[in-house]
Amino acid sequence: MNIAVYCSSRPELGETYEAPAKALGKWIGENGHTLVYGGVNAGMMHILAQAAHDAGAHIIGVVPMRFLARTDAVVSEVVECHDLGDRKVLMMEKADAFVVLPGGLGTLDEWLSTLSQIVVNVDDRRPILVVNTLGIYTHQLQQLRETAASPFARGNHIDRSIEVADAPQLIETLNKISNPCV
Repeated sequence: MNIAVYCSSRPELGETYEAPAKALGKWIGENGHTLVYGGVNAGMMHILAQAAHDAGAHIIGVVPMRFLARTDAVVSEVVECHDLGDRKVLMMEKADAFVVLPGGLGTLDEWLSTLSQIVVNVDDRRPILVVNTLGIYTHQLQQLRETAASPFARGNHIDRSIEVADAPQLIETLNKISNPCV
């Protein structure tokens, strides 16, 4: 399974935020999956990729041209793209599932763009797991629920995000998704 991960590129966010990235990277590698991410050697993105690399994962880095010099050395396969918009499209095309780790505006943009594409393509059943560490996404998740209940949504399937609180719950949910018969 190819797992696209959206997360912060900020350094030194602390163990509370970094633990889910480390656990996810390790799980991806130990379970023979592929990491698809932004491909740069920065902050939580690198922490995730390093953990995946150390656990033997294949790693696809989708890197905009202006960031090519910052490509992470642990990337197995570099996919060059024009800009951040192209990166989102390519990551979505390559992914079987999505994980949203804590992050800023770029992470929110990737999450909502992915959600929009999945909602528009009603047959698209790919999961989006949102790691809501310390409630970082509580308000966004509430807004999605409110939008789904409003007259602006076309059906209740607008919010396809699966909220998880921490690394153990993320891994438990990924195990269920990757092994639906277990």
